[in-house]
This record gives sequence, structure tokens and C-alpha cells, in this order.
Amino acid sequence: MTYHPPSGHPSTHPSAAKPSVAPRVIVIGAGCIGLSIAWRLAAAGCTVDIYDRGTAGRGATHAAAGMLAAAVEAEPGEQALLPLTLDSQRRWPAFAAELEAYSGLPVDLRTDGTVQVALTRDDVEVLRSGFEFQRGLGLNVAWLNGAQVKEREPWLNPRVAAGVLGADDGQVDNRKLALALKAAALKAGARLHEGAAVEALSLTAGRADGVVVDGALKPADVVVLAAGAWSRQLAGLPEGAVPPVRPVKGQMLALRMDPAQPLLRHVVWPPKCYLVPRLDGRLIVGATTEDKGWDDHLTAGGVLALLEAAWRALPGVEELPIEEMWVGHRPGSRDDAPILGPVPDVAGLVMATGHHRNGILLTPGTADLVADHILTGRVDPLLAPFGIGRFQGRSANGMRL
Repeated sequence: MTYHPPSGHPSTHPSAAKPSVAPRVIVIGAGCIGLSIAWRLAAAGCTVDIYDRGTAGRGATHAAAGMLAAAVEAEPGEQALLPLTLDSQRRWPAFAAELEAYSGLPVDLRTDGTVQVALTRDDVEVLRSGFEFQRGLGLNVAWLNGAQVKEREPWLNPRVAAGVLGADDGQVDNRKLALALKAAALKAGARLHEGAAVEALSLTAGRADGVVVDGALKPADVVVLAAGAWSRQLAGLPEGAVPPVRPVKGQMLALRMDPAQPLLRHVVWPPKCYLVPRLDGRLIVGATTEDKGWDDHLTAGGVLALLEAAWRALPGVEELPIEEMWVGHRPGSRDDAPILGPVPDVAGLVMATGHHRNGILLTPGTADLVADHILTGRVDPLLAPFGIGRFQGRSANGMRL
């Protein structure tokens, strides 16, 4: 059977769209992106198989901090990404509620805001510049003086000079998210194959018709490449379909607070680190950004830099036990924006990779928009700018730009 996506528009989200002939879909990668797409498609009646070279949710999803910081992380040069990040951030409350109800598992979504802080006069100037940029984009940010910052977070350094509140930003527990997405995908009927590396993409007459696993062809009507930093390693991709994705190393650690008396309640961004308090008392400290390929070593310099930055902002961390330290690899693309949607000249192949530091934030939007495309053939205007064709001067529909 050859699946041709029907035309038309989806209803409120793709799981409500029932195609006349449900496609057989293979998703490569079982991180938050792959699992969420698989859940949406399986719930819509598709036959879905998920293949992961390791354990579901144990790659970049496991290593992340779970921040939902569309406003605070908005930077000059990334304005084109903002509509996508803001749209996905708006989807998060309904997405989390639906996922928790469907899976029966919590994800600990918190929408109590994110606070950037400045400690020195130089920090204030940098913070002011970023604030003016974000305010100019119409983002919901507010300037706080030092006293207002300390009212929100009294354990911060008494020398805190100023802050910026991103009131719409927040966090989700990324590790709980992975467990819930896995449970939801399986409950919807998706089949998960862990420890099953996809060796190659199968192509027939320019169309993706399956993948090769353990030397055997696994047929499909649609193949979704959601393998994060490993995506470009898939054999069988035509030259123009190889996503320019690289691993971006990040070192992180977790400290243990008293959950009844936590040192922080908001996500806080001091200079040179970020601090993410969990409801269970864990305090995530992250993260380095290193172009060192697949190096997975924790380094004394990396950990020292994080701890020093955390201590300068929150002196009480020096009394906290270190619970865990780890390294993750973000999937960074050539322009640090995700690669989403159909691939020109390769029918049946869909990209969902290259999310860099925004994988958790963009999970609801990516799942809905990619599933929408697979079910209807439509390329949503939010998705269109992020096709792989942009690296060859082509639109998501294959037209020359």
C-alpha cells in the first residue's frame, strides 16, 4: 500500500483528524519529540513503530533542564524562531493536562515565571539590553529592581541589583515528561523498539518506503527522522536530505535542597548559568555549551564554572549535596533552529530534528504540526520556515525561494 496524504485541514489537534487510510509510520528516535509525534499519530489511528538505538527518553530529553523560556531565551538573530516557540509555549498547559490524563502520570508543569538576575553594574547593562530587545518584540517581560527580585527569591545574593521577569515562562520535569509520553504512545497503540538502531533509510523511486533494522526491511508509508543529534548519521539519505545537525555538548549537575524549604521557587538565570528548582527538592544547575563532538566527559573546568556561577547568585548552594552530574548532547542545526516537515524530492520522509536547546519547549508544537502534516498533507505556516530545504534555498514544499 502506498499512502498519499489527503488534503484538507485538521480539527483542534491532529489526534482528532482521522485519515481515510491511516498510514504506516516509522519514527526514528524515542526522545520527547519522537514519542510525542508517535502518540499523536497512534491516537489518530495510524500504525506506528518507534525505533531507538538506546532506551526511550534517555538521550537529550533525559539530560535537559525542562525550561519553557520562550521570552527569556529570545536573543537577537533568532526572531524568525519566535512565532514557533511562543506558539508551542501557549500549547503547553493543554498539552500537559491531556498527557497527564491520558497517561496517568505527572509531568509537573509549572508556569510561575522565570527571573533573570544581574549581580554587578556590568550585568545590569547586559540585562537592560536584553530586556529592551525582548520588550521590543512584544514579549511579556517586566523589569524588577533589586528589592523586587529579593521579594520573589529571598535567598539570592543580597547584592542582586536588578532582574527581568518572564511571566509566561516556566518549566516541566523533562524526565517525567519522557515517562508520560512513552506511556501515552504505548497506550495509543504505538510499538516501541528499544536497543534497535536503524541502519539505513530505504528508498524506492525517490520515495522513503521503510527502514532497515538488523538487516531486515521494515516497511512504512512515512518515515519520521527524530533522532536528535544522531540524525545526520542515518545511512541512505540522499545528499540534500542529510540534516546539518551536530552534537552540542552540555555539562550539568543536580543539587539536593530541602523540598519543604527550598532555596529557590522560580527558574532563575544569573550570569553564566541557570538554576531550575524541582518540586521534589532537586536543583538543576546548567549548562555548558561546547562544540566537542561526542565527547561525554565531565570536566573539572566545566563543573567549576557552573558551581561558581551558581554560588555567586545563590550562596546557600555551597551547603547542598551534589546528587548527580551528567553530560548531554543537544541537536544543534547549522542555524540553531529546528528542521521540520517534508523533505523536497524525497516523498514520505519527514524531519523533526535539530531543536538544539528548545526540544522540551517545542515538544507540543512539533508534535501537533508534524502530525498534522502527515495526516493531512498540509504544511502549516508555522512549520514552513523550518524545512530542510532552507539550506538549499527551497521552501518546505520544494519551491525555490
